[in-house]
Amino acid sequence: MSREFLYVFGTGNAQATRCYNTCFAVRDGEEYFMVDAGGGNGILRILEDMCVDLSQIHHIFVTHEHTDHILGIVWMVRMMATAMRKGKYEGDLKIYCHGDLIETIKTLCRLTMQGKFYKMIGDRILLVPVRDGETVSILDYDVTFFDILSTKAKQYGFTMTLKNGKKFTCCGDEPFNPDCLRYVEGSNWLLHEAFCLYADRDRFEPYEKHHSTVKEACELAEQLGVDNLVLWHTEDKNPAQRKALYMREGRGFYHGNLLVPDDREIIEL
Repeated sequence: MSREFLYVFGTGNAQATRCYNTCFAVRDGEEYFMVDAGGGNGILRILEDMCVDLSQIHHIFVTHEHTDHILGIVWMVRMMATAMRKGKYEGDLKIYCHGDLIETIKTLCRLTMQGKFYKMIGDRILLVPVRDGETVSILDYDVTFFDILSTKAKQYGFTMTLKNGKKFTCCGDEPFNPDCLRYVEGSNWLLHEAFCLYADRDRFEPYEKHHSTVKEACELAEQLGVDNLVLWHTEDKNPAQRKALYMREGRGFYHGNLLVPDDREIIEL
C-alpha cells in the first residue's frame, strides 16, 4: 500500500501577508490531488520549495470564487499550458468546481493570458463541473463533493476514503453546517478553518466574517469523534507563536490528534 501525505501549501486567510492563502494537496505515490491555489503566483514558489513538479498534478479542485482561492488557478493554467506546448506535461489537466465557477475561471483566464494559452482550455485543460453529492474518481479515490451551504459565495467541500481506509474530509473555509452531517460524520481526518483564538474573538471578529475560532472547531471535532483535526485558514499576526497558541487553546476542547500546520508542512495520512 502506498503512503499518502497531506501537502500544506498555505494556511492563511484572505488577508494574510505573513503566510500564503490556504491551499493543499493529497499526495498518492508521485501524483497530487490539489485543492485551491491561493491568491497569486506565490503558489509557484511554494510548489518549487516542496519539490512538487507541475507534471505531477493532473487534478485540481476549486472550492469557490473568492480571490484567495481562485486567482492562483490562473497561474496554474498559465504554467501548465506552457508546459503542454513545450512537450513537458503529459496527459490532461482536469479542474473540478461547481457549475457556476466554470465561466468565472474561463473569464479570468481569457482576460489575463495570451490566446495561445487560453485556447488550451477545452483541449487539454478541462473544466469539469461537479454537483452536490456527486462522486468522481480521482487518482483511484472516490471523491464525493458537497455544497457546504455557505452564507456568502457558493462553495463546495469534499470527502473521500484514503487507501488506508480512513475517511478524509474538507469542510471548506466556513464553519461546518449541521445539514452536511451525512458527508462529514465518521471522518478520521477533518480539515477545518479556525480564524483565530477564541480568546482573540473580540479583536478579529470571526463571527462577523462567518468564521469560527479554535474553540468551536475543536468542540466540533470532539463532538464528531474525529481522530485527526487540521486547523488553518487563520489570521497571521503572530505566525511564530500561532502553532503553540492554537494548540494550547485547542487541547482544552479536543482530545484527538490536533495539527496546526505552517506553510510547506507535509503530514503523513
